[in-house]
This record gives sequence, C-alpha cells and structure tokens, in this order.
Amino acid sequence: MTDLLYSEEEEALRAVVRDLLTDHCDAASVIARTESDAPHDLSLWKSLADGMGLAGLLVPEAQGGQGATHREVAVVLEELGRAVAPVPYLTSAVVATEALLECGAGDLLAELASGRRIGVLAVSLSVAPGAAHKAVRLENGTLHGELTGIADAAAADVLLVPGEDGGLYVVEAGAVTVVPQVSLDLTRPLARVMFDGAAGRRIGDAAPAVRRALRAGAGLLASEQLGVADWTLTETVRYLKERKQFNRPVGGFQALKHRLAQLWLEVVSLRAAARNAADALTTGDDTDVAAAVAQAYAASVAVHAAEEAVQLHGGIGMTWEHPAHLYLKRAKADSLAYGTAGTHREALAELVDLRAP
Repeated sequence: MTDLLYSEEEEALRAVVRDLLTDHCDAASVIARTESDAPHDLSLWKSLADGMGLAGLLVPEAQGGQGATHREVAVVLEELGRAVAPVPYLTSAVVATEALLECGAGDLLAELASGRRIGVLAVSLSVAPGAAHKAVRLENGTLHGELTGIADAAAADVLLVPGEDGGLYVVEAGAVTVVPQVSLDLTRPLARVMFDGAAGRRIGDAAPAVRRALRAGAGLLASEQLGVADWTLTETVRYLKERKQFNRPVGGFQALKHRLAQLWLEVVSLRAAARNAADALTTGDDTDVAAAVAQAYAASVAVHAAEEAVQLHGGIGMTWEHPAHLYLKRAKADSLAYGTAGTHREALAELVDLRAP
C-alpha cells in the first residue's frame, strides 16, 4: 500500500527550504515587491535553483538534474505556498520541465535544471489538463499571434509555444513582446505575449507535452494550496491565542474553536489529497484521477482558510501591511489555475464513469 507519510529525506528538504525562505522571503519584503516593477524575486530564485539545485528535481541526473520525484517537488511547493514566494518554480521547474521531458529536449532541460534559464509554457494559466488551448500560427517559418494569461512570462528567458500545426516551439523571450496583465495575485503575475514573426525551433508535438505539463501542474498545485492553507490556519490559531477580549484569549471562545476545528479537518484532508496526487505522479498509477481529486477539493479549502484568516484577525487582517491578503489572493488565483474545481469534478466523473444523468 502506498505510504503518503513524509520520509526523513522529505522532512530534511522541508527544513532546508523553510530556513531559506524564513531568511530571504519575509512577508514585508514580499508585499514591498508586489508594489514594485519587479514582482519576481530573482535573487531568491537563484538561491533555490542554483544554490540548492531545486529547479532540477524532476530532471534525470543524466540530463543535469537531481533525479528526484514529484514527492520532493511537492514538499518544496508546500513551503513556497507557505511563504507565497514570488518565484517561477511551479511554471518553470514543474510545468515547463514536464513539457520538455515529454519532448526529450535535453539541452534546454539542463539549462532549466541548473537555474541558468527560466522556462514558461505559453498556455493560459486557467487551462485544465486535456482542455483546448490557444495556439499561434506558423507563417513563412515564423510564429504569429497572441496568447493571454501566461503566468510568469515576464520572468521567462524562453517560452514553449504551441503552434496551430500541432508542434511545440522554443522561442527566446527577447523575440516576443510581453505586456503585463492585471492579476489578482501579484506574486504570480500574468502577461499577454505577442508574436510578430518570432523565430521558433520545433522540439516535438504540442498535444502530449501540454497535457503532461498541465496534469503535473494541476496535481502539484494542490501542494502549494496546502501550504497556503496550512500557514493561514497556523497563523490564525497563534493570533487567537494572543489576542484578548474581555480579559481572556479570543481563541478560548467556543464558537471560534468550532470554526478552527472544522478548518483543521479540511486542511488535513487536503494534505491527504495533495500527497496522493504527488505520489501518483511519481508512480504513474491513476495519475489523472489523483490530480482531479486533489484539484476538486484543494481550491475550496485554501480559499476558506485564507478567508477565515482575514476575518479572524479582525481589523488588522484587512490592512495591506498584514500578509493575510497575499494568501487570500494566492488562494483565489490558484482556484482558477489549471482548471476550476468544477472542471475537475466533471473530469473525475468521466474518469470513474459516474457521469451526471
């Protein structure tokens, strides 16, 4: 039977990543960065990718990576979710990397694994695995068109672009125009990417590469959502133990205890679903089902936890200075990423043959 508990190695990895984020990704600096023209923390990314080798966890050792599994990646994403870290880890080290693994593009894989370059799959963040997505047209050997809702495109060095001819093309970021779009989650900005005769190198077929990449993105996004929910629950409990009203801790009121107990049960259940998705991606067993189950459940829990954090922190929870709003925005944005919960429930019904009458 599959063991979903964290191994000693995974806990050691968690401790190292959490220490790094504690030192280099405090809430005040993240808030300040969202107000600047440089929302991505490339210095932190360099520490994660180059210093710790985390960008290449999914890449085989023979191709310059660490040869780890999706379970280790899930642990990293949990910690990044806890810190709402403004780094392109999910988009580059997971989604783009999975697409390249499907195509067998070893040269570019090694560059992404080392952290020297950041790769982004040019598919809208809202597209679910297996769903239709927009592609660019190929004219006279160059790419033309416009793609919207591309997460972390502003930080990308290279884009993986689906073409209308069915191919997946590597395009240098300098060959396209990237225009920022208004995004609820300022720690994972979206952009519109315009192709006006951009040169591209075909590396494989788009359909299987995009499907594999989005499935991994959806399955592992649940671990990021778990990190968001876990931080907001932990921080809310801590605050309610310290905050006093009528000369007693607010956390002692029975009504609040019940709300927190219910939220704890939801977070524990989310952990099981997220761990199952990561393990399924590792073993290849019932991967589609596990990813759909995780995403069908994760969004509501992460949003609920973040909403409770804002409300139960009282007035301070509504201020820009307190980080609660970062977690609520990330949870809300994640609820639309790689397909909504409703989309995944529909997909799950098809997978297990329980279609609606």
